[in-house]
Amino acid sequence: MKVIIIGAGIGGLSAAIALHKVGIDAKVYESKPSVRFLGAGLGIGANAVRALQELGGGDQVLQAGRRLDELRILTHTGKLLQRTETSAVSRKYGPDNVTIDRGRLLQVLMDALPDQTIHTGRTCRSFEQHHAGITVTFEDGSTEEGGLLIAADGIHSTIRTALLPSAQPRYAGYTCWRAVIQADPEQIDYDPNVFIETWGRKGRFGIVPLADQHIYWFACMNAAARDPRFAAYTTQDLAGRFQDYHAPITQIIQHTSDEQLLHHDIYYLPPIRRYAFGRTVLLGDAAHAMTPNMGQGAGQAIEDAVILAGHLKGRHREQIDEALSRYEKERIRRTRSITLRSNRVGMVAQMESRIPVAVRDSLFPLVPGRVMEKQLEYLYQVKLEGLLS
Repeated sequence: MKVIIIGAGIGGLSAAIALHKVGIDAKVYESKPSVRFLGAGLGIGANAVRALQELGGGDQVLQAGRRLDELRILTHTGKLLQRTETSAVSRKYGPDNVTIDRGRLLQVLMDALPDQTIHTGRTCRSFEQHHAGITVTFEDGSTEEGGLLIAADGIHSTIRTALLPSAQPRYAGYTCWRAVIQADPEQIDYDPNVFIETWGRKGRFGIVPLADQHIYWFACMNAAARDPRFAAYTTQDLAGRFQDYHAPITQIIQHTSDEQLLHHDIYYLPPIRRYAFGRTVLLGDAAHAMTPNMGQGAGQAIEDAVILAGHLKGRHREQIDEALSRYEKERIRRTRSITLRSNRVGMVAQMESRIPVAVRDSLFPLVPGRVMEKQLEYLYQVKLEGLLS
């Protein structure tokens, strides 16, 4: 069976690797002229590292990434709201959490694929399902035949839109800036083993250490969608916005050039009830795009890839429908839960009214650390080992 994958992002490349490992031919078609290595940093939880180990790239990611020991949530003055020893939780469920530059992760995935797997400059225009499988037609007029179509074409998936036109991304209510910078310890005082997220009335700021003395940082502010004021924001504007936040936030912004800034409004996909449609299946953000508040977007796409290939392993053509049904049932419940949890975290973190913020900052330190650990345990408790062997 030949599988056609639309989209050469993290999910699409992971799916191709997983399918090749179980003996299924897969080709990836990407609309862009080349695979895009642009982007900022990513958090890869222990669950995603385990999935990458099944794909054969876990060790490379651990080497290229930065292992973190703690997550701290602070107020804008630096008062501790919550501390979670993430490394202790990870050790119970496998490898450590790591952070990594998106480009490095994509390179690890690409290096694991056979030559001629990825075809760029091929935009999916339409697809047709028939008794023999599926036919995909591209913008250049060319076609490809396959036994299965995997839509890994992101939150604005054209394939999902054709199948579920009412399933549209929804604005989360906040806009974010991101950048990766060189973090000279003599100029910026930060702990390279700790991920810090700061919650304040003027916005949220994250400091995420990466390998090789780099920092991935993000700043999120409540805003109307597509607000032209924020589209024109510079690092100077951001430094002014966060000037009364604790160190080293202002320093980090000031060490960032305007050319390094990435800016995006945050959207998510409200949970949908189907991932499988005959010989077409949704994967990654095309199926369950989520807000970045739990660091699980990439991880859930990688999980999808391993679990889908595991269900397809050894199946005859007449058994594909059953395999896709099992994948759908298994993934919908988990990804729906994580999407909704991530939305709730975002709502709490993005509070800006005085009284709600005061109540949050008073009550949050009283929440036992075990509560946060249970959240992580839920993320990490997933069956992955042996699915591709």
